[in-house]
Amino acid sequence: MANKEHLALLKQGAVRWLSWRTKNPEIEPDLSGASLRGINLRGAYLEGACLRNCDLSETVLIAAHLSRANLNTANLQAASLLDAHLIEASLVDAKLINADLRGADFSHANLIGANLRGADLQGADLSEANLIGTELRGANLRGANLSGANLKRTNLSEANLYQANLNLTNLSSANLHEARFHGAYLYKANLHKAKLSESHFGGAYVFWADLSEADLYKADFRWSNLSKANLAGANLSNANFTGANLSNAILAGADLRGASLNKANLSKVNLTGANLEAANLEDALLSQARLEMTVMPDGKIHP
Repeated sequence: MANKEHLALLKQGAVRWLSWRTKNPEIEPDLSGASLRGINLRGAYLEGACLRNCDLSETVLIAAHLSRANLNTANLQAASLLDAHLIEASLVDAKLINADLRGADFSHANLIGANLRGADLQGADLSEANLIGTELRGANLRGANLSGANLKRTNLSEANLYQANLNLTNLSSANLHEARFHGAYLYKANLHKAKLSESHFGGAYVFWADLSEADLYKADFRWSNLSKANLAGANLSNANFTGANLSNAILAGADLRGASLNKANLSKVNLTGANLEAANLEDALLSQARLEMTVMPDGKIHP
């Protein structure tokens, strides 16, 4: 339950609140469970504050200082946190549906189980953040920094990840159906067993990424860089790899039935035991490719 004195001070305005916090730096404000719906807290200094289970829906928190704050189970639906500071903040099971989070800094924050469906995270910093099991369906993550973040089992279906930084990101077992990765960076990203059917990777950098056993049915990888990527055992049926760079990639045991590999670079690729039945290999480069026991486009097994 919120401290009545702290709550009263906050409602007196940003100037009075900042003055009190400056004079009492050792006190961590307790605003837990308070109703702050729709009020203007622009630039408010709430670093380290307890806002657990608060109602902050539609609240203006533009450029607010919330680093290390406790926002667990808080309701931030449709709140405005443009350029807010949330470094190392805790937002476990928080509700941020349709929130404006553009340019916000969530680096090292804990967002396990949070609901960010439809949120606008364009240009946000989520590096090293914990997003296990988070709901991000339809979220806008264009140009966001997710490097080193943990998004295991996260729902990112239909999300916009255009030009996002996903280097060293853990997306294992995540749902990325119809997600858009155009021009994104996924160097050494972990996408093991991820659901990526009908996703779009046009021009993306997927160098050395782990896509083993992932579902990439009808995925679009046109002109993307998948050099040294691990796609062993992946479902790549009807996927489009036109012009893609797959040199030194591992595709052992992968299902490539009906895939388009037109003009793809498959030099030194490992296709051992893969199924290429009805695949299009027109103008593909296959120099030094491993094809032992591979089912070729005509249905015959390569010796």
